[in-house]
Order: sequence, then C-alpha cells, then structure tokens
Amino acid sequence: MNPIKIAIKSSGKYVPSGKITNRDLEKIVETSDEWIVSRTGIKNRYRAVDETVTDLAYKAAIDAIESQHYDVNKIDLIIVATVTNTLRTPSVANEIQRRLKITHDVMSFDVTAACTGFIYGLDIATSLFLTGKFKSALVIGAETLTRVVDYTDRNTCVLFGDGAGAVIIEPTHHDKPSYYYSAAIGDEKGSLTVEKKIKMDGKRVYQFAVEAMQKGIQKMLDESGLTMSEIDAIIPHQANIRIIQAVAKNMNIDIDKFVINIADYGNTSSASIPITINDYIKANDKPNQKLILVGFGGGFTWGSALITL
Repeated sequence: MNPIKIAIKSSGKYVPSGKITNRDLEKIVETSDEWIVSRTGIKNRYRAVDETVTDLAYKAAIDAIESQHYDVNKIDLIIVATVTNTLRTPSVANEIQRRLKITHDVMSFDVTAACTGFIYGLDIATSLFLTGKFKSALVIGAETLTRVVDYTDRNTCVLFGDGAGAVIIEPTHHDKPSYYYSAAIGDEKGSLTVEKKIKMDGKRVYQFAVEAMQKGIQKMLDESGLTMSEIDAIIPHQANIRIIQAVAKNMNIDIDKFVINIADYGNTSSASIPITINDYIKANDKPNQKLILVGFGGGFTWGSALITL
C-alpha cells in the first residue's frame, strides 16, 4: 500500500443543544447512572429536536470553514457519511452544497457504512485526489440516531446521541503520508440493524468490535512501518469504553494513547471520529502528529486510517 499525502486544512463539529443525561434516562427506562457509566462510560448525549441530520452536517461544515477562514469556492468534492437521512434523495451532501451556495461543479454524495462511514469517506476522497480531478474535499459524518432509538429498550437507548463532525482535506506535496484500510463482513444475523428502530445483539457486536479495532490498528502499523511509540494518539469510534479498554489491554497499549470522549457525546455513529478529531486538534495544536483512526459498525463494516496532522 503506497501512502497518499493529504493535509487536513480544517476541522469542525456541531452537537445540538438538547442534552440527555443518565438521570434523564432513569425517568423513562429501568436503568441508573451507575449502571450506564460502569457498562458504557457514557454520561451525556445530545438530541436534535427541531434540526435534521442535514442541519447538523451543515453546521459542522460551517464550523470547519469559519475556524480557518477557508474559501468554500475551493471545495470541489463533498462526501457525507450518515445512516439517518430521512430522504431517499437528494443526499445530505447535495443539500450541503446548496446551503454553502457553491455554484461551480462539485461531486457530492453520501456514504452509508454505519459507524465506519467517516473513514470510508476519507478513503474515497483521498483516492479521488489521485485522479487529479479534485483539489479540496469536505468530508462530514453526521447522525440523528435518537430518532431511531427505542426508548423502551434500556440496552440500546442509553448508547446513542446526535451530532456531526467535519474535516476539509487537500492533497499535498509535504511529508504527510496517510494510509487507509477498509473492509466489511456480511452481517447475516442482523446483530446491528436499523429499520424503524435500532436493534442490536450487544454481545456479538462487542466481540466483533474488539477484534476489528485490533486488526485496524495493527494494519496501520504494518503498512506504515511505524511502531506504537511513534503514534501520537489513537482516535477510535466512540461506542463503548469497555471495547476500547479491551483493545488497549489485548494489544498492550497504554489507555492514555486513546482519545476518549464517549462520556460527553455517547455513540454518534459516523460522527464520532470527526467530532473526536476536532476535540483533539483543539487540545493539541502541534504539527506533524501521527494519528490512527479506527472504526467499526453495522454491516459489519470496519476500517482504519493513519493520518499526519
């Protein structure tokens, strides 16, 4: 796998104002703050009330654009990862182009790969750069999962929240190598499905997630030739603190190497990795940091990336 050089020019995020605490959930389902925290690591999550997934994606994009005063007229590729668009068409990405008032030719489309969707989107955008046709990509992960949560199922309703994260990337000649790996396994038993409401076989998802994350991290080390000591941080999909802890233990990685914010947002599916990237960049404004991104989701999909800030 040859490295592809990209630069992250900006990042952004948006979470709606409707906060749902564990205490709030205690009032509607048989659970407790102690039970939720001990089994998931989650304390809060956010819920969009009068906003659509497109609203969340747009506001995350605006945050990324305004934080670095980025010229939207440079953007010629928009990819949105989501599983919660309520419309068959247009795609969320189409709507983002319209709202940003970009009138020149832009390729815009959505990716449906559950919680791995953002990594798929990054991989696709970076690969399209190789064609020479594109110079700037806006990649967004956005979800309104609370709209498909069953609030009578205490095993799933405590997990999910709404939010969006975005990055703007460009190809570069500077020494910023990036590696990607994506895969999927047929989920014949439907252990994580969204029809009208989310249904999940928690035990099977846990087993798959731990294995997939370990494979994803090791794949990036093998492809790049780097050691874990040369990696500044690992940004995992924020699904469950126990999954991250198990991976750290199994791979003998210091838990502090993982960037963890699940307590604040819950599981925001395809939005969790870009939200965490944004939080990390704001807290660690240093150049040339090497980050491993690793995600997994329904399908079963999984993927990893190694990026250099």
